[in-house]
Amino acid sequence: MTEPKLTPHRRTFLTTAAAGAVLGPSTLVIDGRRATAAESTHSPNILRGEVLRTIGTLSVDEQRLTEAPREIPVAGRSQVLVCGGGPAGIAAALAAARSGASVRLIELAGCLGGVWTAGLLTKILDSSNKSGIMAELLRLFAERGSSVARETNGTVYDPEVAKLVLEELLVDAGVKILLHTRVVGAITDQQNRLVAILTESKSGRQAWVADQFVDCTGDGDLAAQAGCQFDVGVGQDCTCQPMSMLALLTGVDPDAVREFIRETDSSAKRQLLTLMEDAGLNPSYRAPTLRHLHSGIYSIMTNHEYGVSAFDNEAVTEATIRARREVHDIVSGLRKLGGPWQDIAVVATAEQLGVREGRRIRGRYQITADDLANGLRHKEAVCRATFAIDVHALSTAGNQEIDQTFKTSGLKPYDIPYPALIAADVDGLLLAGRCISGDFIAHSSYRVTGNAVAMGEAAGRAAATSVLQSVLPHELDWERIKTAPASR
Repeated sequence: MTEPKLTPHRRTFLTTAAAGAVLGPSTLVIDGRRATAAESTHSPNILRGEVLRTIGTLSVDEQRLTEAPREIPVAGRSQVLVCGGGPAGIAAALAAARSGASVRLIELAGCLGGVWTAGLLTKILDSSNKSGIMAELLRLFAERGSSVARETNGTVYDPEVAKLVLEELLVDAGVKILLHTRVVGAITDQQNRLVAILTESKSGRQAWVADQFVDCTGDGDLAAQAGCQFDVGVGQDCTCQPMSMLALLTGVDPDAVREFIRETDSSAKRQLLTLMEDAGLNPSYRAPTLRHLHSGIYSIMTNHEYGVSAFDNEAVTEATIRARREVHDIVSGLRKLGGPWQDIAVVATAEQLGVREGRRIRGRYQITADDLANGLRHKEAVCRATFAIDVHALSTAGNQEIDQTFKTSGLKPYDIPYPALIAADVDGLLLAGRCISGDFIAHSSYRVTGNAVAMGEAAGRAAATSVLQSVLPHELDWERIKTAPASR
């Protein structure tokens, strides 16, 4: 193949770009042509594929690009805007809509449910003592799911059933859903109140305004963009818990591998690890977990990705590729065992890694290890958490499943207070899910999705109540929110 010729025009462009010239026109591109000055003052017509091009200057050393200011179209307004459509986000949106507010939900993936669906989690922890939306979802997952879902009261579920159930509930409640969209910025006013967010998608860069916002992104992306303080991991290196990739499998008779299925007995993990090791396999997660979902479909978690920051996209990409390879290698190794494993195959690997830990946003209350040890009782409790302190091994040292050193202070069932869901540094912003305010040890317990749903429901009700009563979330107490009438 011959190299393309460098025309004089092209050579001139490259020379001026390296010198810091403007890289693109500040105009719309319409039907493949530059818009006129009059056309450029209007928002692009996304139905026709129009775009508003970015302009900027590239530094001489090509290490920085300065983007020029531009007007961003406001694409929509709602009373409550929820960022993140995982377990916390769907509950926040549903609760706010049922409380009478107009609600928009923005989600990065192509489905609702987050780690439940795009992450193929297939197990809901710390949900049995929850009422409200969590109990409703468990009932629907059981009713619409398999015999396994019914036997486990919906806590072991089919991700495809979950996708459909969540979409139906939110659409029926009148929530405006926007998938395939990433939150990339936030705007506060002179009173330090959050008033708008910025998103990027195939529709370009857009702005969205609302009266109240709820950060359910998991990693606290919205709160960080708004300027909130936060904590990450533990120690000076901000070490976080490992990530995991889950997968769906098929080709195995459940009766033939019953002893290795987690719901059979707590010893199943150990037996599966022994089976793998005897086959010469060395899974990075030392407690591989196999769950039977329905018919011949299973989920498996057998992977740990250590030392990966949730905010380093290149590192997350490398971990995703590495994790997917490990899952396939382990399944291939099991297949070589023959017998009941001879036809085992991967149906799908998760769209995204399961991230256990991101930012912990500073709130108006911080849940601590002492609160867990003492079994905190709080007058503004939105739910009670019962899940154990669960810090997955922070490195490969010792081949551990769980780092036991963080369990020494103990845990009693404890309350999650409403003020832990209110951002301390920015007004008009609520938090739900694993990004709420807490320390490293407390987070390892409350981070699981049964708690996330309860927090999301509380945050959604609080957001709607604050709008309908014309006050800010921190000006409400939980009793006032609980007694506010719902429109449902």
